[in-house]
Amino acid sequence: MSNQFTRSGILFVLSAPSGAGKTTLCDALRQTPDFVYSVSCTTRPPRAGEIEGEDYYFLSEAHFLAQIEAREFLEYAKVHGSYYGTLRDPIRTSLDGGVDVLIDVDIQGAAAIRTFEDQFIRQALCDVFIMPPDLEELRRRLMKRGADTAEQIELRLVNAAREMELWREYRYTIISKSMEEDLQKFRHIMGAERYLSRRLVLSS
Repeated sequence: MSNQFTRSGILFVLSAPSGAGKTTLCDALRQTPDFVYSVSCTTRPPRAGEIEGEDYYFLSEAHFLAQIEAREFLEYAKVHGSYYGTLRDPIRTSLDGGVDVLIDVDIQGAAAIRTFEDQFIRQALCDVFIMPPDLEELRRRLMKRGADTAEQIELRLVNAAREMELWREYRYTIISKSMEEDLQKFRHIMGAERYLSRRLVLSS
């Protein structure tokens, strides 16, 4: 009988300052069936075009707070008056079944996952930071996006500078170039992580 390798799933956590290309990269990665994309919960109302269960799970604040009390979140935070969080059980189920999961979270969310109480989750973790080449390039991208006022852009740049100082806390850092290059680099990371000896289980 030949030997056979199996492995549990990998939890790919992706963080980046606003405007660094994280959403574009996630959208490209979601086009392929390489993993399950984790859909977050939020208490903010849906924006035009957003779809329940695809963009977010839209919850009442009472429901969200009850789930916090029941310790059902892998990570959560309150941002601009609304709660955002990632449910633990769907992720754990996928990882147990050998399915990789992609989560898009901010630096606080990534930090919470690194210290999460479940050792299985921590061992599954592969965190990746998307680093803008510099703040001027980030400013250019934010202006091109056209979604923010000048004051909002300056605030995003201040926040980005603080977040960029934390890149060493991540296992991998991608210096952002074009979306195509970023996608190729992330796929290289995925490939390497899937062949780590510690992630494989040999059965005969």
